[in-house]
Amino acid sequence: MGRLTGKSAVILGASSADNMGQHIARRFLDEGAQVLVAGRKADVLAAFAQETGAQWAACDITSETSLATLADTAVTQMGGIDIAVNATGWGLLKPFLDNSREELDAITALQFIGPFQFYQAMLRKMAKSHGGRGGSIIQISSATAKIMLNDHAAYMGTKAGTDHVLRCVANEFGAEGIRANSIAPGLTDTPMTADAKTVPGLFECFVAGYPLGRIGTSDDVAAAAVFLASDECFMTGETLQVNGGLTLRRNPTTAEIGAAIAAAG
Repeated sequence: MGRLTGKSAVILGASSADNMGQHIARRFLDEGAQVLVAGRKADVLAAFAQETGAQWAACDITSETSLATLADTAVTQMGGIDIAVNATGWGLLKPFLDNSREELDAITALQFIGPFQFYQAMLRKMAKSHGGRGGSIIQISSATAKIMLNDHAAYMGTKAGTDHVLRCVANEFGAEGIRANSIAPGLTDTPMTADAKTVPGLFECFVAGYPLGRIGTSDDVAAAAVFLASDECFMTGETLQVNGGLTLRRNPTTAEIGAAIAAAG
């Protein structure tokens, strides 16, 4: 407890009840940080803030203006930004040849351009040369930025691209007191995967790829985020594979998933 005392954190992507962003926010609050949660759903954010004592602001990651306003709001309400977390995402699953231009534009806006501009907005407040205090930028990435999963190319490609952008941030802004790292979960039990969890045999099919023997949780990710956000962390430009060893092995193939579902049904 108290590992983040005196720090102020912005967590974007916390407007779905009990999602990964909210789990990270709860851990940060438990560790003593001021927290501002943000996302598109004002009612969910307001309810979470009332319950936990966090602050909140509506923000659309696909709007540069909205991101700049979020950064200004965080500084006004908390006195500065020490930690900035992007936990937004869209789990687009579609065969490669079926991805439309509209879907590619949408996922690029959400998972590449949006994060890029989120980092820009946060850096303008956090960098020491801009009057900031330095700190930690954390991106929620995916194990599939490194290993394969069929029918997931648009998601995987944008996550991998964003990881590399964050390496650029780490390289260019280290002298400004900024650390920048990603966390890469595998399949995780979250609201985004709730529908998949109801499919008999699906989650069980993935477990074989995890040396530690279970699917990940949002609490696993939140624990890693606390470390990256804390002064204990002396690493930057890295991706923490918080996925129980999945990247040592592989995700199941489409045929294996189909067979597991058929057997369970």
